[in-house]
Amino acid sequence: MSHDNHTHAAEQDVVEAIVPMMPIVLPIAGAVLMFLMVFIAMTMA
Repeated sequence: MSHDNHTHAAEQDVVEAIVPMMPIVLPIAGAVLMFLMVFIAMTMA
């Protein structure tokens, strides 16, 4: 059972490592999605 506890702790550490990068990652992802939507709209027009 101790192995299961260690696995959950490792998963939580990964999430906590990603959270501080969210202010950088989210605007970049949004810009990429907007670019793709504009590209699709221009292609269909």
